[in-house]
Amino acid sequence: MLIDMKEMLEIASKNGFAVGAFNATESSLFRSVVEEAEKQNSPAIIQVAPGEFEFATREFYAYVRERLANSRIPFVLHLDHGKTVQECMKAIQAGFTSVMFDGSALPYEENTARTREMVELAHQVNVSVEGEIGTIGVMSNSEEGGVENVTYTNPDEVVDFVTKTGVDCLAVAVGTAHGIYPKGFVPRLQLDLLEKIKRAASVPLVLHGGSNNSDDEIRSACQIGIAKVNISSDFKYAFFKKVNEVIAETGGFIPAKVFTPGIQEAKKVIYEKMQLFGSVNKAGLYF
Repeated sequence: MLIDMKEMLEIASKNGFAVGAFNATESSLFRSVVEEAEKQNSPAIIQVAPGEFEFATREFYAYVRERLANSRIPFVLHLDHGKTVQECMKAIQAGFTSVMFDGSALPYEENTARTREMVELAHQVNVSVEGEIGTIGVMSNSEEGGVENVTYTNPDEVVDFVTKTGVDCLAVAVGTAHGIYPKGFVPRLQLDLLEKIKRAASVPLVLHGGSNNSDDEIRSACQIGIAKVNISSDFKYAFFKKVNEVIAETGGFIPAKVFTPGIQEAKKVIYEKMQLFGSVNKAGLYF
């Protein structure tokens, strides 16, 4: 079942859980998420950054859309970090039900104006829009991008931005970064800041860079009010680590024998995240 982000996150917020948004760039990673979501009866979001979309091609996401639409589980197909209207429109034309317009690196007023433009276009065809204020950090192993010096979300801007843009959900910056953190680096989420943002927000909140943070902090963030957590590096790392091990041990090159163990390892991570977010066995709330 394919739905939009507004419906997905409104129900999650109302029932006190978060939904995992997993960046699936090719068929094995995609299968890992969909099959585990179906096994755990958990709603899920399949998302992809613009560079990943171009790599996999629009034709691949036609297959993705068909697979999700025919599932008994509620899914959203979402573009992550679209930096231009053109990038977002490519995804909409490919059948995505949600897009993120990321104007967070722009001056506030320009971010507001351009996000509003995207909302007006997307809502005409019943596609949800995620916006962002504040900036997310980035590690060298990330595809999603980010900045070296994080700008935390200003709670005083939240009401103004949501009102002026009409976004359906809002990504906030409270101390995460895209990618796997280097050894010895310990991230700290600003949970007090998140509480202030939550009190000001009238739409569901999104946490980017959810990989590699402590479970306790992510759990607390979801309890405070995060409704969508983006996960990319954690399950991809598990997949490719296992694939590399199989190749090194066997010298094999038959996809079913090489990729299947990787899929199983990725599924373990996805299940752990779904448990952490509280989304297991919540699919029935969407019917």
